[in-house]
Amino acid sequence: MSKTVSFGLLLLLASIVATTPLAIDMYLPAMPVMADELGTDIGLIQQSLSVYLAAYGLGMLLFGPLADAIGRRPLALGGLLFFSLASFALVFCQDAQWLLALRAFQAFAGSAATVVVPGIIRALYQENTAKGMSYVSMIMMMAPLIAPAMGSAVLWVGHWQDIFLVLALYSSFILLLTWRFLPDPVPVVKGRKLEFLAGYRFVFANVSARPQIATSMFASFAFFCFLTAVPFVYIEYYGVNEQLFSLLFALNVGMLMLANFCNSRYVGRCGPQRMLNFGLVLALFSSVVLCLANWFELGLVFTVLSIAPLMASLGLIATNADAMILMRFPEHSGTATAVIGTLRFGSGALAGPLLALGYTGTALPFSVLMFSGVVAIAVSQFFGVYQTKAVKEL
Repeated sequence: MSKTVSFGLLLLLASIVATTPLAIDMYLPAMPVMADELGTDIGLIQQSLSVYLAAYGLGMLLFGPLADAIGRRPLALGGLLFFSLASFALVFCQDAQWLLALRAFQAFAGSAATVVVPGIIRALYQENTAKGMSYVSMIMMMAPLIAPAMGSAVLWVGHWQDIFLVLALYSSFILLLTWRFLPDPVPVVKGRKLEFLAGYRFVFANVSARPQIATSMFASFAFFCFLTAVPFVYIEYYGVNEQLFSLLFALNVGMLMLANFCNSRYVGRCGPQRMLNFGLVLALFSSVVLCLANWFELGLVFTVLSIAPLMASLGLIATNADAMILMRFPEHSGTATAVIGTLRFGSGALAGPLLALGYTGTALPFSVLMFSGVVAIAVSQFFGVYQTKAVKEL
């Protein structure tokens, strides 16, 4: 079935998902300016990122089962509409508390639009879901690749409010394309009841899916540790300028894109589990090197050279874990996506407080937290292998 999927549809699905990294990454360069103009400290502005992640995760809990019940197309249209309205409202925000509230609403609406995409990919690609996920992820990665530079460019020619205006215009354009071109390949069963708890019980009751769910969550935790800490590590600790920071950030996103490209080429031959295992071995090695580089204070070059393969490995792990989860729930892909997304962004919201708790003024805490996330992935996969053997012996 994947042969019938056009590049235009893949691009549209990736563009819908891209609303999230754009909303997260575009305003990062504007945080100091926003704190100054809103008359608050930068810590409160930084909280808007955690608020966004938490609201996004909660939204997925609601909209995942809703997508299974009413269909994916109407949910995508409604989510993009309200995401656009929230973005327009942020243009006129003059208060830090309103900023937090509107960011929460923006994230909540965005989750409705993006939660439907994996289910559509699952329906289109079926047993080749991992390949479809890689294609969409590879295209979508252009958003975080260019988002910080876009935010800096908007600041250079305008004001921080214009960043949210760009988000509003972008989401409005994608809304029109979605209304015109997005199909709903997953048939809605007539008379199907909307049962949130029953759907989640069904997903978590699947023994073979639990290790992959945990794997996806811990991979996301490691990634958000990087995303939260990288401005401090590169700019404050190592003293790089904004231009070099953008290049280093782009390098890491480029590694994620490379990982998804390689996965799309080889997953059909090797299978998602083997690709995940390869990513895990690479992650263990590179995270150990990252910890050693910062323990012995070897400098920026060693940190960059260890983070790059670590980011690629996390991309391999997360993409294949997500695909294996979705392949187990063809009729509950929305609920399964909600589980993945909620745990993903919930764990991401924990990264900031944990980094603050372990703050030492060096790059070591974030290195240790990323290593801890990778070790947790290894433990999850070990239990997955153990459970598989136990089931076969019964």
